[in-house]
Amino acid sequence: MQLGARLSATEILQRGGIWPGLGLAVLIGLAAMYLADVLGTQAMDFDRSPVSPILLAILGGLALRNLVELPEYCTPGILFALNRLLKLGIILMGARLSLAAVGAIGLESVPVVIGCIATALAVVSLASRRLQLAPTLAALIAVGTSICGCTAIMAAAPAVRASRNEICYAVTCVALFGTVGMLAYPFVAHALFGDDPAAAGMLLGVGIHDTAQVVGAGLLFAQNFGAEAGLDTAVVTKLLRNLSIVVVVPALSILFARHARQADGQPHRASAAFPVFILGFLLMSLLRTVGDLGGRPFGVLDLADWQALLSSIQQGAGLLLTVAMVAVGLSTDLRGIRRLGWRPAAVGLLAAGAVGLTGISLIGLLR
Repeated sequence: MQLGARLSATEILQRGGIWPGLGLAVLIGLAAMYLADVLGTQAMDFDRSPVSPILLAILGGLALRNLVELPEYCTPGILFALNRLLKLGIILMGARLSLAAVGAIGLESVPVVIGCIATALAVVSLASRRLQLAPTLAALIAVGTSICGCTAIMAAAPAVRASRNEICYAVTCVALFGTVGMLAYPFVAHALFGDDPAAAGMLLGVGIHDTAQVVGAGLLFAQNFGAEAGLDTAVVTKLLRNLSIVVVVPALSILFARHARQADGQPHRASAAFPVFILGFLLMSLLRTVGDLGGRPFGVLDLADWQALLSSIQQGAGLLLTVAMVAVGLSTDLRGIRRLGWRPAAVGLLAAGAVGLTGISLIGLLR
């Protein structure tokens, strides 16, 4: 390009890094929040809108992604919102709960989480053999369904020496079935456990695949049914599931090493798969715990200032998560099911259904 030449709008956007895609996600998120408020307070004449901005954010992103061909320069910003903003929003959510509350939810969720992980691994193993699915693809679908969605798939892929197509198939399974679960499970959970928001949140935490999808479902549940406990329980239960990645991925590495050594000859490191943002969530919970002690938080704030700070943190988390949910919609290609083929889709559907039924059964039995 000659010095002094003027850049076109497209060229400027292409050089914009994360900003075009991030700006699109923010714009849709703010529009969803505004539209939800207008529909609830003006069109329906409620004092507080019953319309969920999260639902509108997800649907807005889904509609745009599947009706319009998004330019490639939007991808970095969408991925930034889906990963970085989501994790930051989850970290800030830690300020909602004390460490004692986190521990209580976690201990109660342990048997349900273990049961659902075991069910997913067993069902995928059996179904994949019957349908003659490649062991590597079956392993990716199993960890994606049982642990933490796309993160678990990407962490497990080197351990099982999966091909690019197998990774793509597994991610598509998780994205599609997880998206359906994100939109449907809040209403299923309310129908089954409407008088027990914590039980409903536990079902969201074990029954839906990806962390972003669980957070979206928890927000939908909280906004539609006025039950914040459901959101809190869903997030803590999902983070507990995420922690199991440090056990399952090395186990897969050992299992598949019996048949083939890794291409680089190096052992798979579990530390590379550890979901570090969980530590941030716990740190915020620790700050909440310390701040709630005594009548003067940290010796410098009065109670009114402390409550105002907590409220601001929660509002910030809500905005970040709304934008992240737009990114979930913008990154979900519903047309991918046609490229997937029926065998991987059947295994993914069976695993998702088995996990959901196991979660419902265990929660009903233990609570």
